[in-house]
Amino acid sequence: MKKCKIVFTDLDGTLLRHDKTMSDDDLAVLEELGEKKVVRVLATGRSLYSLSRIFEDDFPHFDYIIFSCGVGIMNWNTKKILCSHFLSKNEIKRVREALELHHIDYMIHKPVPDNHKFHYQRFSTEHNDFDRRFSFYKDCGSPLSSGGINLEKASQIIAVIPEDVEKYEIIKKLLPDLKVIRTTSPIDHKSLWIEIFPKSVSKGHAAEWLCAHLDISREETFGIGNDYNDIDLLEWTAHSYVVENAPDELKNRFKNTASNQCNGFSKVIRESFL
Repeated sequence: MKKCKIVFTDLDGTLLRHDKTMSDDDLAVLEELGEKKVVRVLATGRSLYSLSRIFEDDFPHFDYIIFSCGVGIMNWNTKKILCSHFLSKNEIKRVREALELHHIDYMIHKPVPDNHKFHYQRFSTEHNDFDRRFSFYKDCGSPLSSGGINLEKASQIIAVIPEDVEKYEIIKKLLPDLKVIRTTSPIDHKSLWIEIFPKSVSKGHAAEWLCAHLDISREETFGIGNDYNDIDLLEWTAHSYVVENAPDELKNRFKNTASNQCNGFSKVIRESFL
């Protein structure tokens, strides 16, 4: 790992602690990586809008942002979006049919750069994680029943269900030509989010694209994460780790480091190549 040229890291549950802050040690390591000309990439499920709400003007030291699980990639220094993806009108229709067949609540997010805005369909009547997510972005959402809605394109569709892996597997089988990713809710830390993208979208595909763009080989890559939406990234990077707070399934597949509460990111970086 001494020749590592690029570091990919997840945010929630990996760099961010439970109180949504980053440790001084992790921030110091990010700065040191920059001094050593190692490319620093944040690979997150959050949109750029969501990131701005967390960090405001005090954004950590990164060179590139892979946002919304790979829907887009931004050069953070120039603020230029290098690439983005979207679901077509027909793909949106098929996803809606699959979710509505099983009465699953969902949000259809607009294309980049407005992918923090969405239309939603609600079936359940109980207060759940859908409501909690909606409360953070209520000014960005409108019901599908309202008029004048254009569903020609979408960056992604997010469905929210309780801890029901079986229902996730059903939806995944119904949409074999799309990327259907399982994510643990960053809000209540137990509900299951089903994130649906074009087939070519994932953190792993985005990492591969960015390395080709920067002329960096796969053997020179490092990745760290904590959840199921990090799997494609960790399977692609040459040196891959998960933090201690990751699910056991992931800890059995990848090398382990300390938890997000105990500077897992900075510890493994220092031990490995700083």
